[in-house]
Amino acid sequence: MRKLYLTCLITGITLMSANAQKLFTYGNHSVDKDEFLRIYRKNNQNKEADMSDTSLRSYLKLYSLFRMKVAEADKEKLDTLPNIQRELDNYRKTLAKNYLTDEQVTNKLVKEAYERMKQDVRVEHILIQCAPGSDTVAAYHKIDSIYQQVTTKKVDFEMMAKAFSEDKTSKDNGGDVGYFSALQIVYPFESAAYNTPVGKISKPFKTQFGYHIIKVLDKRNDIGQVKVAQIMLNVPKSRGEAAIEEARKKADTIENLLKQGTPFHELVKKYSEDQYSLKDSGVLKPFGVGRMTPPFEKAAFALKKVGDVSEPVKTDYGYHIIKLLAKMPLEPYDSIFAQLKHKVENDSRAQSARDIFFNKIKDKNGFKEFPANIKEISDLLALIPDTGKNAKIVKAEDYKDKIKTVFTLGGKNYLQSDFAKFFETLTHGRVNGPRIPVIHDAYGLYVNNVVNDFEEHKLVEENPEFKNLMEEYRDGIMLFELMDRHVWGKASHDSEGLKTYYEAHKNKYLWEPGFEGSIYKFKNKAMYDTGMMMLSEKVNSDEQIVKRLNTQSNPDGVSIQRGRYEFSKFKDATQAELTQKDTKIIPATTPNGPSTVIVARKIYNTKDIKTLDEARGYVVAEYQDYLEKAWNEKMKNDYPMTINEKVFSDLKNSKAPKNTEKKKTSK
Repeated sequence: MRKLYLTCLITGITLMSANAQKLFTYGNHSVDKDEFLRIYRKNNQNKEADMSDTSLRSYLKLYSLFRMKVAEADKEKLDTLPNIQRELDNYRKTLAKNYLTDEQVTNKLVKEAYERMKQDVRVEHILIQCAPGSDTVAAYHKIDSIYQQVTTKKVDFEMMAKAFSEDKTSKDNGGDVGYFSALQIVYPFESAAYNTPVGKISKPFKTQFGYHIIKVLDKRNDIGQVKVAQIMLNVPKSRGEAAIEEARKKADTIENLLKQGTPFHELVKKYSEDQYSLKDSGVLKPFGVGRMTPPFEKAAFALKKVGDVSEPVKTDYGYHIIKLLAKMPLEPYDSIFAQLKHKVENDSRAQSARDIFFNKIKDKNGFKEFPANIKEISDLLALIPDTGKNAKIVKAEDYKDKIKTVFTLGGKNYLQSDFAKFFETLTHGRVNGPRIPVIHDAYGLYVNNVVNDFEEHKLVEENPEFKNLMEEYRDGIMLFELMDRHVWGKASHDSEGLKTYYEAHKNKYLWEPGFEGSIYKFKNKAMYDTGMMMLSEKVNSDEQIVKRLNTQSNPDGVSIQRGRYEFSKFKDATQAELTQKDTKIIPATTPNGPSTVIVARKIYNTKDIKTLDEARGYVVAEYQDYLEKAWNEKMKNDYPMTINEKVFSDLKNSKAPKNTEKKKTSK
């Protein structure tokens, strides 16, 4: 169904502004001139709106019919259906994400990221893992103990990383993660690295992975990005030392050929085993620090002049010979602002902007917590047993009498029992892991969920753009449901109506001259030879041929398609070929390739009427059109339309107002 970007109109003259001019009425409803102009222009976004009489009347005809159908959907109360309410709720949540943020804070985070991108940072770190919802106390005590040793007792950081860090990728390197820049790692880790001086150790901090401490080894000016091409010999460690040595010798051979003047791209084509870059002559996408394995990165950035080629470089993936194609410094802020903003909005730092915005909502709407009541319900939930008949089972019903307020927002009290319901839904009625941290995290999610829902619903009241978009979507899905009930679904399921329509129009549905038969597609010559032998015997059915050729070890020896085909639409053979001989062979294009055999068992030279089953697709489509036209006429009769010609005349002489709607609203 073609999507219409139309907004719900204000109904009733008492709801219209004093300056509103009624353009047309339909039944007891009306649409004013300014509203129609706004929508008309919105549907002409990519070009200047045509204000001619013909164009305006054509659109007015379509739009009025749309409004009639929406009015009918309202009359049938389709927006009360659970499936539509769910879809509207999901859309509201998705749409609101673009509005529930602080634009100033986001822009500040973008600027911060850009300033950090001017420096590369190299750190060692120690990680003590702590999964979300698990007990954080033990993990914190462990990382704090390590922190005390490396800061006060001057125990070697690298040694402690090798002994205790739970980051497998850096543990063996003494926690060294190499150089990185902004927007390459989670925000708390990035902030700790940039905020800690060189040579110093950060205090313990938490990320989604657990608790960390870091030691900053170096900070340097950003070295930008490089664009390189490579010849790669793929030889992972698992293939053993002999294979690695063989690859090294081949890499030396390639290096010598380059020194003798053999073009780089020719050697890429002949030797490179990197399937991702092979088709592009070995060229890789530009990259900065922290994007490639360290030996590759070091060799690439060590190349000085465009055209320079490295010696063979060994990594965990094999051997590489790298050619420098370009060096690119950090681009100006304004030129990459949009790109950075997109990254920031999808980065872990976006939660910071969201938290700030939520705190503003809380302050603005009188948010107040009651710690004693929160502790009371939390302590009760923590008593859920680990053993017995009701082990780990959460039942909100057990806490329905707990009606003390845990917090207030916007003048509404949210009770202990409300939190218990949320907790049951969140855990699907079964709580695992340590109770206290799980309940603590769940309460935080509950508060955020309530604040989010509160502001989502306020958006409809306070933000005209958001309201319009929600009403457009509501009208659209209601219209879809309405048309499915009265047209599309009816055309598919009304068997008696479909049969009656077919009988009245069956002379339209004719078979063109053609044939009835089978099309055999054999995988190779052996399958073809066996299949042709079986066909020549005239006693084998298609099922027997399939059973003979398609075995467990060779499941696709032959495929067979059977049916009736029209010569005018059949591309593999002409009418003359199949009329003169009942078998048409299309040979393989390669000696042992696939081939096709067409067997025409019956030829039809006349135009025959198709049965309902044979013509069902066409009949359903045309019956659907018939029902839609009838439904449209019914709408026009039920909602008589009158155009105010004076206002319409003014409309033709006016200019459509500028579209001031934005995709995103600043807060």
